[in-house]
Amino acid sequence: MEDQFISQNRIRQIFFLLILVLLGTLLALELYSFLPALLGAVTLYILCRKWMFRLVEARKWKPGLAAATLMILTFLMILIPIGLLVQMLSSKVTYAIAHSNELVESLKIVITNIENRIGFELVNTENLNKFGTFVASVVPQILDATFGTLVTIFFMYFILFFMLANGRAMERWLDDSIPLKDENVSRLGKEMENIVISNAIGIPVIAFMQGVVGIIGYFILGVNEPWFWFVVTCITAMLPIIGAALAYVPLAIIFFANDEPVRGIIMLIFGFGLIGTVDNIFRFTLARKIGNVHPLVTVFGVIIGLKLFGFIGLIFGPLLISVFILLCRIYVNEFMVKKNQLIV
Repeated sequence: MEDQFISQNRIRQIFFLLILVLLGTLLALELYSFLPALLGAVTLYILCRKWMFRLVEARKWKPGLAAATLMILTFLMILIPIGLLVQMLSSKVTYAIAHSNELVESLKIVITNIENRIGFELVNTENLNKFGTFVASVVPQILDATFGTLVTIFFMYFILFFMLANGRAMERWLDDSIPLKDENVSRLGKEMENIVISNAIGIPVIAFMQGVVGIIGYFILGVNEPWFWFVVTCITAMLPIIGAALAYVPLAIIFFANDEPVRGIIMLIFGFGLIGTVDNIFRFTLARKIGNVHPLVTVFGVIIGLKLFGFIGLIFGPLLISVFILLCRIYVNEFMVKKNQLIV
């Protein structure tokens, strides 16, 4: 009788878990588009939580007022500069799209001159003509991406407000709900904070350093609109593998097109030699020093993040991989006594 009761209880338990899994899967699929907003809110919460608790518990501010103040400050410090950069770049993008045919013709002249000097064909004419069509098709994608980014930012701050205003209660609930040992829960929180700081601060700081080194060279070489190219360098420096080469290689091509081969060669040497060195040194040392994040996690995380979330995935991609690795380590610590000996 007792075995039958246990069996029925186990069946009810499994049935209940199946309902939870199915419902959770349905919700996850429907709310997947809001994942970047959630990740952004979590990132900002981790960066702001100490200030939030200080304002509420030490300064005796109202939680809502403290949360609103921190949200405004993060908006001013992060989003407004990004908005100004986008505004600076938008006119260039618009011009490039409106004059795509002229740009293709100019590019043909540059490539023809280079081909005549080196003695073999680099790019055929058909591919260059396709490039003009590609540039013209970019406009709808840019508009869609801009609208999507605005929606993500709105929901990110919407979620962040409630996370900040109910921070202590939320953390206590998580502490009680996560089915892990207290030491592993504490470890999860600390390493999550290190990972977020490493990615949310380390990656932009490294990109800014490359931009600073770049603009010094741009002024020395007399590049037109050096501040514009500084912005391009900072943005492209956050991309994996190619990185800031998307800024200084086009500059070198422009010098070659203007029949200034010496400046073009110096631009390439400066770019690959100095700007690229800054990336190699700081990307693989600073990010690891801040949050002990392996360089491969940063590189592959950025690639995955861009594919999943677009430009905002530059930060969230490495975060996801780092959290996955962290959870694997906690699983080993939580459920394995010795090597190859599971707790049953």
